[in-house]
This record gives sequence, structure tokens and C-alpha cells, in this order.
Amino acid sequence: MAEPEEVSAAGDQRFEIRSRFFAPPEEFAGCFTTFYHLDLTVADGGTVSDHLQPEWAGIRFFAGSRPQAQLGSSSTSGPRYAASGPSSLPTHFTIGSTRMWGIGFLPLGWSRYFDVDAGSLANYTCDGETHPAFAKFAHLAEVLCDPACSDQEQFDAIVDTMRRLTRPHRDEEKIMRVHRVMVDEQLANVAEFAERSELGARNLERLCARHFGFTPKLLLRRQRFMRSLTSFMLHRGSKWTDVMDEHYHDQAQFTREFRTFMGMSPSEYAALEHPILTSFIEARARIWGSPAQTLDRPD
Repeated sequence: MAEPEEVSAAGDQRFEIRSRFFAPPEEFAGCFTTFYHLDLTVADGGTVSDHLQPEWAGIRFFAGSRPQAQLGSSSTSGPRYAASGPSSLPTHFTIGSTRMWGIGFLPLGWSRYFDVDAGSLANYTCDGETHPAFAKFAHLAEVLCDPACSDQEQFDAIVDTMRRLTRPHRDEEKIMRVHRVMVDEQLANVAEFAERSELGARNLERLCARHFGFTPKLLLRRQRFMRSLTSFMLHRGSKWTDVMDEHYHDQAQFTREFRTFMGMSPSEYAALEHPILTSFIEARARIWGSPAQTLDRPD
């Protein structure tokens, strides 16, 4: 098993979080954000709630408390295996003490493991055991949701499953090229996006809908927003004007975009507690070098 980069602990009197990030084997380069394991302990049998920011598609397995979650118009209630497509909206969730394995799929990973357009499952969460697009991973629940299984057994089960199910896609080179361009902080507009991706505008639209889940324009807006949001969360006590991405014209535009992606204003978000996400983003940035899935480079 690949050793975790580090073990981190964070929390207060109400809860404690321990996050571990495992590097997928090199054969899966560009397919996954990370394989991560999270232990959450909530005092007195209570629960915590938070808003998960926009991200790539992911699957999560729970041993202990199971989540109640809402993403757009979809919701899940207590699955041991929760799955979601790529998102441009927040996922509001509530959960108690649990142990969780999470696996995030980058666009290249989507091309290798899914037979449907990412756009068809955008902003959608479900019970992965019953949904046809995600059911192929359901057998992992028998190992990943079993607290008696060791980390070695669980990691091996993930790797074995991903190795067995992977299949190459003819557009892999294009997907990687588009992804590299997309995460460049200097990228300013869709015309430049298409030019640097060496694709025509319509071909870029089709490729993004198939493997990334959104239009090129929305992907650029999501990148800009996520750079701003994670910077705010990594610099506690900062002002929104200090962390706004340089591509925003003014604070009014940023506020409009914040409402689009999080369903609330920046001030409303700042007034809420973020017991899970703040600790997780800080640990991810420190250990993995990137605070959020959407900011991960494909290579």
C-alpha cells in the first residue's frame, strides 16, 4: 500500500477530524484527485453540518454515521455508498461520527470509468449502490464500510477495482491538454481556452460536456470562484476583497458569482461555521499541495 503523505488532526470540543491522503499508483496518473480516508468523531453522539464546495465527480463509503445530503434538486438519505457527478453547486450535508473513504474522479478518470456524459450527472447526488452509472463500484462497500478491515485491505480493494475496470479512451490526450489549460490561473476567456487547447470552440464544448460536466465558460467561472473561496478559507480572518481572483472586475461581480456557486452571499457564507471543510481544506493544502479537487493539476 502507498503510505499516506501524513496524518492530520483538527477539531474543537465538539468534534475531531483526522485526514489521510493516499497517492494512487502511477498507472492511474491523471485519473483521480486522491484516495483519502477521514475519521470524524462528534461528541455526545451529535452531528455536524457543512457545505461541500463545487468539485469533480466522487464516490464515498461510510462506516458509522451515514450522511444526509442535498445537491441541487437531488438528495440522499443515509447511504453507506454515496456518489455524485461533477458539481457547480454546494452540497449541504449532515453527519455524525464516521469513518469514510473518498475517491474523486478527474475528467480523464471519468472517460475511463463511465459510459455516460458527465453533464448528464452534473449537480446530482445519489445512492451509488442503486444508480446504474455508479453501481459498478458498489461491491467496494463490503470492504470499505467494514471497520474490521485494515487500511491495507481497503486500499488494495480500491486499487484492484480501479485496475480491473479501467479502459483507455481515444480522447485521453485531448482531455489532459484541456485540463492543463483550464487550471492555468492566467487563462482569461473561452476563446483563449479553445486556442490553447488546440480545439475548435464546438469541439471544446462537446469534450467538456462529455468528460468535464460543464461548458467551457462555466468551468472557467468555477475555477475562478474556487481559487477565491479556498484562499479565503486558508487565510482565516481575511476579507473577501483580499482573496478575490484577479479576473473579477469588481466586488459586485464576485458577489453574483458567489450566489451562483454557493447559493448564498459571501457574508452569509462567512457567518456560518464550516467545521468539516475548513479543517479538510487546510489539511489537503498542507499535505497534498492543493486545497480542493477542482484546483488539482491533471499531472
